[in-house]
Amino acid sequence: MAAWCYTRRKAHGWVTNPEHETAETARVARRAVELAKDDAVALCTGGFALARVIGDLDSGAAFIDRALKVNPNLAIAWLTSGWLRTYLGEPDLSVKHLSHALRLSPLDPLLFGMYAGLAFAHFFAGRYDEAASWAERALREQPTWIPALRTAAASYALAGRERDASQVMARLRQLAPDMQISRLKDLMPLRRPDDLHRFIEGLRKAGLPE
Repeated sequence: MAAWCYTRRKAHGWVTNPEHETAETARVARRAVELAKDDAVALCTGGFALARVIGDLDSGAAFIDRALKVNPNLAIAWLTSGWLRTYLGEPDLSVKHLSHALRLSPLDPLLFGMYAGLAFAHFFAGRYDEAASWAERALREQPTWIPALRTAAASYALAGRERDASQVMARLRQLAPDMQISRLKDLMPLRRPDDLHRFIEGLRKAGLPE
């Protein structure tokens, strides 16, 4: 679980020693998937850490797919798969996987992650109002969760909802005053350059500084 916790800290921009913590996450994640070949939880969380923190999307996808074969009814495996599919540039498949996770575990402790993942996927599918709606649900569960705030701000901005974008950006800047456009590439391992450019465009319109 150490690798999983680090992915959340990185998403928030809370990492203080990136090189050391990234290396340690890689070590723990690789060890976890090596030792736990029939443990679906270890496979999907280790695989997600490799993808999210290290940027090894292909290895991450392989381990998460193995987790789904070991236990096709594990909600967290579908949750991690959903996020990863968006990173890989497959937002519609991501929506399917995250929706399945939600059906499997509608009261899951990670419900906010399912909602935020759906917001993220709909954003890259160009459905900005739907993305904003899911981000709002995520923020009702976790009002200070920075990934959901980022997606909400970008979605509002590209949907032409400038006032909403400005309000969310103000909350984001209060919680993460060091957040900048220049840091976004390190916060999300998006395979398609156009996806990163679109997210930057939304956050720039919402008022995130360079």
